Amino acid sequence: MELKFLSLGSGSSGNCYYLGTDDYGILLDAGISTRSIKKILKDNGIGLEKIMAVFITHDHADHIKSVGSLGEKYGIPIYATAKVHDGIAHSIYTDIKLSVSRRIIEKEVAVYIKDLKITAFEVPHDASDCVGYLVDYKHHKWVLATDVGHIDSKVGDYIGLANHLVVEANYDREMLLRGNYPPFLKKRISNGYGHLCNSETAEFLAANFDLHLKNIWLCHLSKDNNHPDLAYKTVEMAMGQYGIRIGKDVNLVALKRTTPSELYVL
Repeated sequence: MELKFLSLGSGSSGNCYYLGTDDYGILLDAGISTRSIKKILKDNGIGLEKIMAVFITHDHADHIKSVGSLGEKYGIPIYATAKVHDGIAHSIYTDIKLSVSRRIIEKEVAVYIKDLKITAFEVPHDASDCVGYLVDYKHHKWVLATDVGHIDSKVGDYIGLANHLVVEANYDREMLLRGNYPPFLKKRISNGYGHLCNSETAEFLAANFDLHLKNIWLCHLSKDNNHPDLAYKTVEMAMGQYGIRIGKDVNLVALKRTTPSELYVL
């Protein structure tokens, strides 16, 4: 069976991604409403009953909004590290607390959901804990690296495994510096434990590109300090300097914040 990917939402208003086959799948993060999740999945021919698990990256509000409903009302197991689960338990942004649906994972210890092998890895970010995910399915290696303060050796190693990569390009440096955010927030975003800027993502991808990487989706773009076309062009230009051709050597998409993507068949 083919592997399919869908972005339901990507940004500070809420993050949620689907990965699966014709028969079953998983969600990665649940930062949009359960109603929206159900509708977007249904619009793409995916019933909520096909969702076998939800894997959470960290406990910030835009990643956990619907975990209580999905876990306790719909009986879908919610996987996260112990620290992330503790953060969810104390969060004011979840109206239903997790109980029977709570599942603890450890970093770099694989979890199997049918034929999907899911491995969490450490990501530097200013949450109680934060992970990215590598999902292995047949010959596919799909990687999510979002809310990345900086690309350290661990994150870089996992990105290097990917055939299909969802990676953060949160802000344009000049837009952030010249924008209206207060100084403390600008510092929090750019201090190495907040978010990746377009140029950091672009330079890493270009300098470390390998032909086994087939698809790149830029995620978690800022509403105020970025634009999909700008993020796309920044990566495209960096790739071009290394002779890497977008659309020929690798596919590139900048995901929209509140608009679902198409359903990609990988």
